[in-house]
Amino acid sequence: MTDHPAAAPAHDDVRRVLVLAHTGREEAREVARDCVRSLTAHGIVVRLLAEEAEDLDLVAGTLEPALETVDAAQHAGVGCELALVIGGDGSILRAAEMTHASGTPLLGVNLGHVGFLAEAEQDDVESTIDAIVARRYVTEERLTLDVSVYRDKELVAETFALNEASVEKAARERMLEVVVEIDGRPLSRWGCDGVVCATPTGSTAYNFSAGGPVVWPGVEALLMVPISAHALFARPMVVAPTSVLAVEVLGNTEGAGVLWCDGRRTVDLPPGARIEVRRGARPVRLVRLHQAPFTDRLVAKFDLPVEGWRGAAERRRREVPQVEEVSVDV
Repeated sequence: MTDHPAAAPAHDDVRRVLVLAHTGREEAREVARDCVRSLTAHGIVVRLLAEEAEDLDLVAGTLEPALETVDAAQHAGVGCELALVIGGDGSILRAAEMTHASGTPLLGVNLGHVGFLAEAEQDDVESTIDAIVARRYVTEERLTLDVSVYRDKELVAETFALNEASVEKAARERMLEVVVEIDGRPLSRWGCDGVVCATPTGSTAYNFSAGGPVVWPGVEALLMVPISAHALFARPMVVAPTSVLAVEVLGNTEGAGVLWCDGRRTVDLPPGARIEVRRGARPVRLVRLHQAPFTDRLVAKFDLPVEGWRGAAERRRREVPQVEEVSVDV
């Protein structure tokens, strides 16, 4: 994980921020409108997807210095210093999909439940806008996955994932028969509900639900976790970031499987399909306003009990030499 200070544009460049919102919720629409008006009031051009601008009742050219709209989601982040994403983790994963090619940093305002990927909560909107205006933020790179799908040795699909790529059974009543491979060598054969290949960022998402380990974002690694596997050796595994993970759907499997990437993009997997997962060539950049330890984020997001912790203060107290008082008769 690498921190990068906010980059200042050239003197004559216009500052531009992409605003993406879960416009299906009135709460998100209200927050988005407030953010748009605050940013433009500070002289920052705001870019919106045309359909979201319509949902927000905002028309290009109605705010100063400017409010602009784009129709093509895949080009939304081009030329923007960051994307302000208003919603939950699903909204941030959607934004990561839109901005993956442009590498636009993502700053999430959480309106969802857990919101592990978000940096700010709804109550922090005002201070978040102030930080954007003053460029008081850094960006950190998060490892991604590049995912390739082969049928009869022919490459038929390529995509990426920030959280995870999961191979799952397509029919509830059938089991998926797979062989998993790491670094070109077969590891084991499983009858299972699926296999999750995750990043450290995704370790608190599907990987966590499937029984995988929580991995700190600063650790560079790939994770593989079987889902309900009927096998003696079916434990979560953490491998090197240079490793290549592969899952082959056996040809005698009844029915088909499906590949899910970040719960958003799917590829059908017939018997005989092969899925290869490796470290992504292009990371996703997340905006950070605070340098809080990941431990604190875990405690806050999962509401973990830490009552009774005396920690560093108690440790320092024990380490300070106790000076015995000596009385001196004069």
